[in-house]
Amino acid sequence: MNTYIGDMPVRDMPVRDTPVRDIQEALVRAGFDPGPIDGVWGRATLAAVKAFQAREGLAVDGIVGPQTMAALQRVAGGKPLAQPLPWMTEATRLVNTRELAGPGSNPGILDWAERLDLAYAGDDIPWCGLFVGHCIGATLPGELLPNGLLLAQSWRRFGDATTPRRGAVMVFWRESRESGLGHVGFYVGESPSAYYVLGGNQGDSVFTIWMPRQRLLEARWPKTARSLLAVAGKVEMAQSGRMSEKRDLGCRRGYQLSFPVSICQYMTQSARNEYHGWPNVAGRFFS
Repeated sequence: MNTYIGDMPVRDMPVRDTPVRDIQEALVRAGFDPGPIDGVWGRATLAAVKAFQAREGLAVDGIVGPQTMAALQRVAGGKPLAQPLPWMTEATRLVNTRELAGPGSNPGILDWAERLDLAYAGDDIPWCGLFVGHCIGATLPGELLPNGLLLAQSWRRFGDATTPRRGAVMVFWRESRESGLGHVGFYVGESPSAYYVLGGNQGDSVFTIWMPRQRLLEARWPKTARSLLAVAGKVEMAQSGRMSEKRDLGCRRGYQLSFPVSICQYMTQSARNEYHGWPNVAGRFFS
């Protein structure tokens, strides 16, 4: 089943030149088959990383942490490799995926639930937690996902507590801190007053919004990717546009933002590499 971005299946989208693609090419030079050189962190790429780690006497976890990265760079040569966060690469790939208006559901969103073995009736049910679950489950198959992951606040029990940093799972309250309602997405950056969050079901699509800092409940990190903590730091950004309001956190009409060129100068090179290929649009409305 195809995942759709807008009206276009992923298979028909142009390939992005991401850090994952560079790692795939390095694995080929090192003598391993990561599958298609497509910038997607799939099962074949994961298997190739594990095979490389086994040959080099490294911990076989499928994570390209600092030791695996150094070994791959030494063996494969070529240009310096950027350190990817696989789940963020998958999240970025899915930008502009949106639910279908009216009856019916986006088959790609339903496929995420099927792959996670979740009972999910359709994309009129809030799917911010499903999006996060898909991105992590598809790229970190050994990671334990929280029970009830469709409920945003269930992600407070995920992984390890961390400080807000690139790729962290960010859990926010909605309506009130005591309501039990929430929203969950991935940290992209921050300003003094807000966090910039990539998530699903934001304006009925996968996109980015500014979330007020005071609504943050937890920042969490995958246990199986602890080796990547050191390369995932704080990203300071200039804020553009207004912050999401309470009604927007219910994942209906909201003001969505992606990276204008002017913002990129505030990001580290590794963060710019991670988000290369995002739509260059600022202040765009989605119904």
